Amino acid sequence: MTAIDLGATNLDATKLNADKLFQRKRMGAFAIPVVIAIYLVYIFFAFDVPGLAGRANLNNAVTLASDSWSYKVHVTRDNRSGDTSYAIEGSRKGAYPEGQRPDWVSGDEVITIDLGADHVVRYLPGARTEIEIPGFQMIEVRAEGRSLVTNLPEDVPDWISASDRRIGITTPEGRITMTGARTEVFNYFPGWELFWFTLDSPYHGNGLAAILFGDRIDPDRPNITGAVSDWWNNAMWRHKDVAWAIGETILMAFLGTMGAAIIALPLAFLAARRFSPIMVLRAATRRLFDFVRGVDALIWTVVLARAFGPGPLTGALAILITDTGTFGKVFSEALENVDQKQIEGISSTGAKPLQRYRFGVIPQVVPVLLSQILYFLESNTRSATIIGAITGGGIGLLLTQAIQTQNDWEQVAYYIVLIVLMVMVMDWLSAWLRGKLIGRST
Repeated sequence: MTAIDLGATNLDATKLNADKLFQRKRMGAFAIPVVIAIYLVYIFFAFDVPGLAGRANLNNAVTLASDSWSYKVHVTRDNRSGDTSYAIEGSRKGAYPEGQRPDWVSGDEVITIDLGADHVVRYLPGARTEIEIPGFQMIEVRAEGRSLVTNLPEDVPDWISASDRRIGITTPEGRITMTGARTEVFNYFPGWELFWFTLDSPYHGNGLAAILFGDRIDPDRPNITGAVSDWWNNAMWRHKDVAWAIGETILMAFLGTMGAAIIALPLAFLAARRFSPIMVLRAATRRLFDFVRGVDALIWTVVLARAFGPGPLTGALAILITDTGTFGKVFSEALENVDQKQIEGISSTGAKPLQRYRFGVIPQVVPVLLSQILYFLESNTRSATIIGAITGGGIGLLLTQAIQTQNDWEQVAYYIVLIVLMVMVMDWLSAWLRGKLIGRST
């Protein structure tokens, strides 16, 4: 075979290989979208997306969203005793003092509640209620034992839910709920009421200028001292408890992360092939790392809570156990990649094995170690929030309690804002420490 024939044969083989390569790429370009489409169809039916859309209640979502940035004042009448109470968010801590009530409530024998925009509710004697809503008939309701008697037609609009035991009316100006035991009106207002001072504080209703520069409001205390004390001890928003809870959350993350790093570093030498020639010991250490990091921190939290009881220390131990496995794997891989020349240089000075590790190995892996530790400290700050909700500590517990009440959604929003700020601060602090300890790339 001549050189020309050999060259032509090689050219044909190259062209054939190129055609096969292009064919595989075309098949891949067609197959990948098909697989993705099939997977999306599977998700659509497996997760019951049509049923989820049918069960969705946008009205509840709107109510939840409005509750996060507003508050409601409850005007509640006990249909049995006839007593009427006034409270912000329906909380006993937010109850109006004796003899006080909102300025949009008037009357004595007949209590008139003006919700605005011609929406009026009247509490009449004999457990009777009248409700005026523009464009709708006058609604009359009377409580008789556990039942309600009303003049509502059988076909009511969708903003009214009615039965002989409970009636609920939702309007743009407020909500009214009625049962045989009580009648309650909810009037919404924007903002986080009583965030600074509760109604029993002498500083409630006073502006910042009056507190800083005005006359003494409380005869027994200076304005600034009294205002700070009343804000710090606010029984409704619990600022003191919230600050302590944030400290517990950060402490859980710090103790868990640093404890894991301290334990994982010496164990990493046993798992690194360069520093642990005994294969059985090396394999056992690596399997230990796989075991402790293979179980999620939430599972360790449940196990440890049964063993030691709930508390921040249990959460810190759960983080410590999980991160010990992760740090051990990362640290051992970093140790296997150290430069042997630096170790040999230390050895040439007559250094002992521990000295070789201290001055020849540790300085090389410190940047990797610190980078991973600081990253996990930042990440564990978020994890400690969820762990705290299970173990009974930190800001996670307060968040869970506020969610479970189904009423304090503005406090839920408050805690979420604090959690986001806490994570942002930890992120900034981690980056600052990383720059100071490791240095920044130019």
